[in-house]
Order: sequence, then C-alpha cells, then structure tokens
Amino acid sequence: MRAGEEWSTVGSDSVRVRRVYDAREDDDGTRVLVDRLWPRGVAKDRAGIDRWLKDLTPSNELRSWYHEDRTDARYDEFVDRYRAELVDPPHTAAVRELVDLVRAGGQVTLVTAVKDVSHSHVPVLVDHVEHELHHR
Repeated sequence: MRAGEEWSTVGSDSVRVRRVYDAREDDDGTRVLVDRLWPRGVAKDRAGIDRWLKDLTPSNELRSWYHEDRTDARYDEFVDRYRAELVDPPHTAAVRELVDLVRAGGQVTLVTAVKDVSHSHVPVLVDHVEHELHHR
C-alpha cells in the first residue's frame, strides 16, 4: 500500500487527504494543514505545507469535548456540532479559501496529524467542501 492510500475513502476527486507523517508525493498539489496545532515532531520544511488554515478546525471547546470520550455515539454528535461551526463566521472565510483553492484547479491535499482520520473532523470537512463546491 502506498503512503496515504488508506485515506482514499475520506477524500474525493477534488480533495485528497494525507497524514503529515507520510512523505509528500509529487501529485499532492497544494497541501493544506487542517489541524489547529502544528504536528509534534514534524519540521516545517519536511511537512511541505503550502497553507495552514487553522479556522477550518473544530473549536478548542468542541475538540476537547470530543477527545474526552471518543465513542461512536459521541462522534455522531461531534459531527453535528462541527457542521454547525463550519457555517459560523470564524469558519466561513477559511472554508471559502479552501473552496476557492479547489475551484482554481489542480490537486488539493488536506494534511492532518490525527491518527484515526475517518473518525475526525477531516471527513466532515471534505463533505462540507464538496457540498459548497456543488451548491455555491
């Protein structure tokens, strides 16, 4: 399995997802870090991040709440609460910037340090961006 391949179920045609700990690949295109904190142990030059959009991430309160108990039931509520945050003013400018990057063409790769990508904010964000691309 190629590095990052396991995340293909999270991405889409327009947006791919990779962990920051995986090596950058030639076809990554624009790499956007979608974590609020810089990943531990990763040098900025090694990460190959083109943009860091902190405002795409869940609020500190929501992130802390979810990390207290990562059960499936709590994840469903986390998704609902994060979707609500994504349409709040602090997030909308960052969402717009990401949507504009995708619309500009070329590959966009969302980069994250989370271990369990499929149960994080990333799939919710990808879904939200796809919705914005087709309904805006």
